[in-house]
Amino acid sequence: MRVLLIEDDKRLTRLVQQVLEEEGFNVDVAHDGDIGLELALRGVHDVAIIDWMLPGKDGPAITRTIRAAKLSLPILMLTARGQVEDRVSGLNSGADDYMVKPFSFDELVARVHALGRRVGSTLGDTWELRVGQIVLDLRSHSARRGEQSLDLTKTEWSLLEYLLRHPGQTLTRRNIIDYVWSYENDVQPTMVDVYISYLRAKLNIPGLKDPIQTVRGVGYRLEIKDA
Repeated sequence: MRVLLIEDDKRLTRLVQQVLEEEGFNVDVAHDGDIGLELALRGVHDVAIIDWMLPGKDGPAITRTIRAAKLSLPILMLTARGQVEDRVSGLNSGADDYMVKPFSFDELVARVHALGRRVGSTLGDTWELRVGQIVLDLRSHSARRGEQSLDLTKTEWSLLEYLLRHPGQTLTRRNIIDYVWSYENDVQPTMVDVYISYLRAKLNIPGLKDPIQTVRGVGYRLEIKDA
């Protein structure tokens, strides 16, 4: 699953991210509410963990905006507020679950798994991304093109996932950097070209055409037909 973590405490963020990644989750991080909301509204995450108090928009404001946008994103809210009325306020804003700091990392992981299973039971085939003969299975974290398995690095997986979520759309290098590298400041546009070439090599199967089209001066597009 892909998890969005919106938390301004950078030490806690590192710890939570490490714990979740050790469990096999892909984790995107934002340290303020405005960037966090922007990421959430892309609609590409399976679960969001949102702190109550944040620079910019706070957790309840982010949650209300997500719900107003009709996104079914499960939300776990973190807060130092432990009073019953605070928990009620957080849940009334649209959060699905609530944890008070300090918390057990084991319990956090269990709750994220539970939220993921809850949404997974209603997603059906959306656990599988498929365009033409290219398939990503989000549960088993496996990839294939036709009958051939694809051995992808984490970055290659995220790149292919982004292309599969936007078939037929021209994606700029900046779009790709923001999704695949999650706002890392030192990633240059040429890095996108490098990883596109890596991905193309792994998708290269005799008898099948290159599914990734270059849009000169703009970016890349995954072809829908005969991919």
